[in-house]
Amino acid sequence: MALQQADISKVRASVLGQLGSKVMIQLDRGRNRIDIQEGIIKGAYPSVFTILVDDEDEQNPPQLLSFSYADVLTRDIRMKLC
Repeated sequence: MALQQADISKVRASVLGQLGSKVMIQLDRGRNRIDIQEGIIKGAYPSVFTILVDDEDEQNPPQLLSFSYADVLTRDIRMKLC
């Protein structure tokens, strides 16, 4: 199944509309490992978008994670508004 450019455009438009919003992300790390984190959508670019994740544990500094729009379509990452 090939990813359609129209599908990627829909995801990009949705992310652009949510800029600055707090989201819960579920990352599929493979081999039945799933990470769940909360962050804020910081940027949306032509091929990727970024989420700033601030861990509750003060020992870990905030991280800026980047994902492609195809990651959302292939379910490697799932996002839900908080």
